[in-house]
Amino acid sequence: QVQLVESGGGSVQAGGSLRLSCTVSGYDMKRDCLGWFRQVPSGNEREGVAQIKPDGTAAYANAVKGRFTISKDNADNTLYLHMYELQPEDTATYYCARYHTCPIIRSRADWGQGTQVTVSS
Repeated sequence: QVQLVESGGGSVQAGGSLRLSCTVSGYDMKRDCLGWFRQVPSGNEREGVAQIKPDGTAAYANAVKGRFTISKDNADNTLYLHMYELQPEDTATYYCARYHTCPIIRSRADWGQGTQVTVSS
């Protein structure tokens, strides 16, 4: 059974940093497309933040480009999101996801339970 578990969320002040982790179990993640999404309480859809292909190629939403870095450790089956220069608009619940190919299809992906990130001004 595929399971994704996020951790590392918390509360920081603007300009601060956090590192999110997503531990994957139940399958070998190195051949899959992996990504981070975020959702605000008033939002209707989870917004794509970053995505990483099996070969390590990464892509980012414009809103986080230059501030966030996605990475993975295939040996530990763990996905990361390093977030720097956090701003209040980054406040959201962050989710990791996997899908067998890129781009990740939200309705067909496997998801974690989410971790809350709150950035105060």
